[in-house]
Amino acid sequence: MTESIPSLWLKRGEERRLRAGHLWVFSNEVDTRRSPLQELEPGVPVLIRNQAGKALGSGYANPHSLICARLVSRDPDRVLDEGLLTHRLNLALALRQRHFASPCYRLVHGEGDGLPGLVVDRYGDTCVVQPNTAGMERALEAVLASLQRVVKPRRILVRADAGPRQLEGLDSYVRWVSGDPVETLDVEENGCHFQVAAVDGQKTGWYFDHRANRARLAPYVRGHRILDVFSYVGAWAVQGLAAGAEHATCVDSSSSALDRAQENARRNDAGRALTTIEGDAVQVLQALRDERERYDVVIVDPPAFVKRRKDLRNGLAGYRRINQLAMQVLARDGVLITASCSSHVDRDALLREVLAGARHLDRSLHVLEGGGHAADHPEHPAIPETRYLKAWFCRVLPAWSTV
Repeated sequence: MTESIPSLWLKRGEERRLRAGHLWVFSNEVDTRRSPLQELEPGVPVLIRNQAGKALGSGYANPHSLICARLVSRDPDRVLDEGLLTHRLNLALALRQRHFASPCYRLVHGEGDGLPGLVVDRYGDTCVVQPNTAGMERALEAVLASLQRVVKPRRILVRADAGPRQLEGLDSYVRWVSGDPVETLDVEENGCHFQVAAVDGQKTGWYFDHRANRARLAPYVRGHRILDVFSYVGAWAVQGLAAGAEHATCVDSSSSALDRAQENARRNDAGRALTTIEGDAVQVLQALRDERERYDVVIVDPPAFVKRRKDLRNGLAGYRRINQLAMQVLARDGVLITASCSSHVDRDALLREVLAGARHLDRSLHVLEGGGHAADHPEHPAIPETRYLKAWFCRVLPAWSTV
């Protein structure tokens, strides 16, 4: 079978990163004199070879993307077909079943599960599939067949509308491919129950990656007032109330998300203890500061401020500003829970910006603990980009009270 697959030849020495465990090939690493890269169809299977001709494995290519190929198997005889997909899905499912009692989790986390370019989130008997690369789009029918074989979901929704598809030159669409369509998806997380919009929700509807961080809320929020900034549908606030918080306020720019947050609070018998503020996060925090509002715990979980490396400087300034504003509405002995999902911003860089904001306000910052992805978001140790989520739990005090 592999005899009919075109080869992608690398320049001399450019296989080092692949041999070290990485899965990506960049367009400037390809020997275009030997590889007709621009003649390949997006997503076509390829054999990746070093300069001497040794096959490093099989993958798929996209001549229109900076990441022009992704490795899917180091065995050149194994290609991205239903057999390989079924095997990897079984491995992924076994991991999730080991960690989670209920079937609500990220089932496939791209490179972390050996399926680069593919995301699958599971909501009980519904699976939401994101094919984010040309290779996974080309293999979508095999993906769906394998998913039916391994998980047997009642319904499958394809959310082919994520940002990375634009970089791959792919169209955006959303469609149900099996089962009766539904308007909402049910989520169970850390003992709380939520509903999210199926088709119109952010990403695949829910952010499973913060599950472990939200499970840590109890000792920080019990008996206290919470401000949840960039709240979306209230995952942090509602779980904080369930953990014993006295009151929670959600801040988001989306009125529909805030309506859903209220519904989720009522679903968990906490509706009266949750209020919402619609508006831009910076403007809301400035207004709360000027009104001298104070909260015991402020949670800042924004969207990625740094989506491209060239945006790093401005993005870091954005993290400093939003955390500085958050600290200005904290009570005297308050807790700041801050997070970043920007893969270009590492844990230490985020903490430096938070510390800089604290020092500007003449506050003392104590780091209590850090957090990252839950177990359904496995990191690929050779690909730093898969280590994208970081969170810090910090105590903020007046500078004079400590050193």
